[in-house]
Amino acid sequence: MLSVEELTDKLIDLSFAEDIGDGDHTTLCCIPDDAMGKSRLIIKEDGILAGVEVAKEVFNRFDPTMQVEVLMGDGTQVKKGDIAMVVTGKVRSLLQTERLMLNIMQRMSGIATMTHKYQQALIDAGTSTRVLDTRKTTPGMRMLEKEAVKIGGGMNHRIGLFDMILLKDNHVDFAGGIHNAISRAKTYCKEKGKDLKIEIEVRNFKELEEALAEKPDRIMFDNFTPEDTVKAVEMVNHQCETESSGGITYDNMIPYAKAGVDFISFGALTHSVKGLDMSFKATE
Repeated sequence: MLSVEELTDKLIDLSFAEDIGDGDHTTLCCIPDDAMGKSRLIIKEDGILAGVEVAKEVFNRFDPTMQVEVLMGDGTQVKKGDIAMVVTGKVRSLLQTERLMLNIMQRMSGIATMTHKYQQALIDAGTSTRVLDTRKTTPGMRMLEKEAVKIGGGMNHRIGLFDMILLKDNHVDFAGGIHNAISRAKTYCKEKGKDLKIEIEVRNFKELEEALAEKPDRIMFDNFTPEDTVKAVEMVNHQCETESSGGITYDNMIPYAKAGVDFISFGALTHSVKGLDMSFKATE
C-alpha cells in the first residue's frame, strides 16, 4: 500500500503532466529563463486555511530553489485580505506552479472551512457528536481531502476499503442478512489476522436488534428520522458506537446530534464543497 507521501507525489506528478504537457508556451515565450520574482498568496474570503504543507511540496518538486515564507499555517482562521505566504524564485516557476497550488489549496481550504462550520455548530448546540467524512471524494485527491477534514476539526470515517469493515445494505442483502454479514466479517478478520473495526448499517429497528446481538463496533442508522434516532440510541445504550447517515444536512443535523449519536457522516464535505477564494499575485 502506498503511503500518504507517495500518493501525494503521484498526484502532483500527474497534475503537472496534465497541465504543462510539453511546456507552458505562454510563459516560455515571454519570460526570460533568468528572471526572478516574488508572489503572495492573498486570501479573498473568510475561512479555514488548509493545504499549506502540500503547496510547499508542489513548489519544491517543481523547482527546489523556490523559497517559501509561510505566514499562516494549516488550520488558521483567515479573513479576506490576509497574506498566507510569500514565494520567491524564478518567474517561470512561479507561473507554472500557480494553478496547481491554487487548485489544491482552494479545495482543501473549502473542505476545512465547511467541516469547521458543521463541527462548531454541533459544539455550540451542546452536543459531543463528531463530524465524519465519507469515501465520496475526488478520485486521486482522497488523502488531501480527508486531511482537510481533519484540519477543519472533523474526523475521517475511513480512508478506503482497507482500513475498516463497513457492512452496508448491499453487503447485508448479498450475504443473506445481518447475522451472516457480521459473523463472516469476524471470521474473516480472525483468519486473516486483521484487527479491523466492524460497522454495520441498519435500515430499521428489526435490523438494529439483529445487529446488537452480534456486537459490532459501530452501528449506522441509515435514513432514520430524528425521532427514530432517539429510540435507536436508547436501544443501543452504549453497547457500541453509533452513527447517523443519509439525508442529513447542516440545516437538519442538530436534532440527530441531540438524539445522542456519536457521529454524523456527511458526503457533502467532499463532494459538494465550494473552494475558498484566494489568488497568487506578483509583488515587488
